[in-house]
Amino acid sequence: MFKAIMEKFEGSPGQQAVVKLLLERGFSVNEAGRVVSGSIEIPNTQVAEEAGVDRRVVDSTTDAILEDPELERIFRNISQIPSLMDLAPLLDLTVLTISVRSAGESGIIGAVTNLLAEHDITIRQAVSEDPDFTDEPRLHIITEEQVPGDVLTALTDLEFVRSVEIA
Repeated sequence: MFKAIMEKFEGSPGQQAVVKLLLERGFSVNEAGRVVSGSIEIPNTQVAEEAGVDRRVVDSTTDAILEDPELERIFRNISQIPSLMDLAPLLDLTVLTISVRSAGESGIIGAVTNLLAEHDITIRQAVSEDPDFTDEPRLHIITEEQVPGDVLTALTDLEFVRSVEIA
């Protein structure tokens, strides 16, 4: 779907940058054409600065989104998911970051979570990066307890795993 959305803006790299930013951050567009997070408006100048474009590019992008029924349906309903990754050290949680050989394989999340469940490791959150948004998508698992070495070894032994980092 990401590819189809980006194709609608293929004539404008600036608008593509704005769209990518909106999708990456989980920002939506309200009925007035303003970029929002929930009900909080984000000034177009800040969106433009972050996307590396002029403020008018943000205006034209949100106008184009509202003029296209499919895009409007998508961008009016995007929402953010709070991440525990940055808070993990403060909450005494563990973050596993798993890089895989091919993000398009099915069963990756299931295999990892099943392995952790077999070892009675409680998962607080799992966040999978979308392969359309990043060149090397990773799976981030936040656990309540430390992950023992034998479990880390078992994770790295999974055929689809390239590497496992722990923080």
